[in-house]
Amino acid sequence: MENRTMQFILVLSGLSDLRSLQLPLFLVFLLVYLMTVTGNLLIVLLICTDSHLQTPMYFFLGTLACLDMGYSSVTIPRMLFDFPTQKRLISIQACITQIYFFVFFLISECFLLAVMSYDRYVAICRPLHYTQIMHWKTCVLLVLGMLIFSILYPVVHVLLLLKLNFCFSKPLQSFFCDLPQLLLVSCSDTFINVLLMFISAILVGGCIFALTFCPYIIILNTIMKMQSKAMRSKAFSTCSSHLTVVFIFYGTAFFSYFHPNSNDHSSLDKVASVFYTVLTPLVNPLIYSLRNEIMKISLKRALHDLNILREKTSSNKIYSARKNVATS
Repeated sequence: MENRTMQFILVLSGLSDLRSLQLPLFLVFLLVYLMTVTGNLLIVLLICTDSHLQTPMYFFLGTLACLDMGYSSVTIPRMLFDFPTQKRLISIQACITQIYFFVFFLISECFLLAVMSYDRYVAICRPLHYTQIMHWKTCVLLVLGMLIFSILYPVVHVLLLLKLNFCFSKPLQSFFCDLPQLLLVSCSDTFINVLLMFISAILVGGCIFALTFCPYIIILNTIMKMQSKAMRSKAFSTCSSHLTVVFIFYGTAFFSYFHPNSNDHSSLDKVASVFYTVLTPLVNPLIYSLRNEIMKISLKRALHDLNILREKTSSNKIYSARKNVATS
């Protein structure tokens, strides 16, 4: 029988071991998290309250904002907790739970970016049939199907992880529980886990990647054939925001997961992880709001209505106070 020491607690390496950096890092990432939640929540509220934004494109954008809030909430709060304590201890059960939700939001976001590519394809290449193809029922079914698959997909990885034994080893070279890093600290045979991870990454990831980028080949071809310069500019504007988000997300994720394993890359891996787990959910609302005229108009309208409501409330308070003084 193999001599194994069961270890129910794992250690995360964190972003930095320097004590002097813990407080600045805590404040920076706390600010980033608050901005991420506020920005994405603002987008959801605008889409829900403004009738001009209740279209399939903004329905998907609102869904992306909800996923970004959940996606950042899986990793950042735990990281914020570890900065002041510096213990960075996490149980196996908590680690596997974090992996489940991380993979769920990761796959959901990948699928949603693919759905948004298809939406742009229909809007630009088949504009006359847009309302028939991108019907509300179709949009809801696409999102529902995406969520069902994203819920079931991580279950296979979790079930295989639960069969592994974990023994004393070096800390996980990450600030959160990531599937490849967790497999490295297992004292069981992880061949099946690694094989499943690579096969699913190639099949599922490859299909989603193709579904995301292939429509843009047709879209770019259609845009170049447009006679009107204004139409080309508008089409490029609506697509550029989405493409920017896709390149940031996929670029950092591919760098983190598809380069040769080496200890020399641990610092670069952490930087890449910060980009696709922390910064991407932050920049998504900024990219979509700053480059979208309709979103900016909606925000100005909401702020204007808020000021009017504030003025009415203030006037009512003054009127009530004067009335009370007069009656007394």
